[in-house]
Amino acid sequence: MSDQPKHGPPHGMEKHDLGGVNDLGALSQAQQADLNQFKIKTRIGNEKYLREHPEVECLIAGFLSDVLMKRPESIREFAAEYFTNPTLPDKVEKQLASRLEKLKQNRVIQSLT
Repeated sequence: MSDQPKHGPPHGMEKHDLGGVNDLGALSQAQQADLNQFKIKTRIGNEKYLREHPEVECLIAGFLSDVLMKRPESIREFAAEYFTNPTLPDKVEKQLASRLEKLKQNRVIQSLT
């Protein structure tokens, strides 16, 4: 039991990292600690990137919305057409502007309450 890392794996990764009781799994304690730190740094880096690039969320949300509404037979062909559509940049810009407007409205509403 003393060989178990003194820290837990990042949230959502618990069942993938450690073996059972008295079993460290495939990694040593030091390797597990390094892996956990790598996962945490990667998640933080991904969060920062996504916050700096809200257009990524608009791209994904728009794509998923269209997929669920249109339910294409070939998702690969649909994705290829969706992401190569010359009007996509304009669509994303409109979504970003709408998103920013909603954020501003929410801030105003929050300041009133």
